[in-house]
Amino acid sequence: MTADTIDLTPLGGVEANAAWRDEVRALVEQRDAVLLAHNYQLPEIQDIADHTGDSLALSRIAAASAASTIVFCGVHFMAETAKILSPGKTVLIPDERAGCSLADSITGGQLRAWKAEHPGAVVVSYVNTTAEVKAETDICCTSSNAVDVVASIPADREVLFLPDQFLGAHVKRVTGRENMHIWAGECHVHAGINGPELAERAAANPDADLFIHPECGCATSALYLAGEGIVAPERVKILSTGEMVAQARATNAKSVLVATEIGMIHQLRKAAPDIEFSAVNDRASCRYMKMITPAALLRSLRENRDEVHVDAETAARARGAVQRMIEIGQPGGGE
Repeated sequence: MTADTIDLTPLGGVEANAAWRDEVRALVEQRDAVLLAHNYQLPEIQDIADHTGDSLALSRIAAASAASTIVFCGVHFMAETAKILSPGKTVLIPDERAGCSLADSITGGQLRAWKAEHPGAVVVSYVNTTAEVKAETDICCTSSNAVDVVASIPADREVLFLPDQFLGAHVKRVTGRENMHIWAGECHVHAGINGPELAERAAANPDADLFIHPECGCATSALYLAGEGIVAPERVKILSTGEMVAQARATNAKSVLVATEIGMIHQLRKAAPDIEFSAVNDRASCRYMKMITPAALLRSLRENRDEVHVDAETAARARGAVQRMIEIGQPGGGE
């Protein structure tokens, strides 16, 4: 699912008004569904959901829910993860075209070839991967527990870390692990939030905290600014999306610069309405996330589409990689 091969024009023509909200909630109840929205979704989608958060946390909520149907407002790999953890439930994504540039940066075939070049290596995959890639993985990780996952692997074992090169660089820097190979993948949105942009915004807002997602191209720059004393080290927070919400409630800062997809700002403002949150890059919007429109959600609920399927063998292997991550400790924020 890439922009080169598929028309990615979002479905339109439906206003997120009171009538829309009433019909959506009535259909959710009729379908015995739980409605989930990722932090990067449109504000009106976030506000109507039963639960809003990062993808792994939402998938775990769905698995624990008594609902027989999961409606996942996010991108395709997220709905796949929900299906992996809830194989007996119906999983719908309101627009199956909603892909992910990071998940698409490595295929199962590419991972198998990489593994063949490093026999005996432990494969660590970020949860932002397809079911096929998770099935080839030894252990999954999230942005908040990636360091703990890699640290749990015996020091004499090579590690193949994928697919995000910026998260991988962060983990390698923190762990000091030399036998760690990193796949050269990236989220096009996070990669576009760069160091010079961050430095400029930080200089213009000297009292602001910096909430930096480790997928961002500016994560290394943020640590450099702190290390050089250009920005007070205590102001720099490298956080997953779930951790950003918790930190928003805990910080004493009056303003916060946020380096991640701009949909996150809506959740942060709801969590801490007295703080001024602003994006490091206000163009950092994921077109895939924004494909889940009011029209797409209503169509999905009315017509029972688009259903997500993962074959049983792939799901079982992928589930093992996710479970091994959970056994290391509570994974916290997914991405």
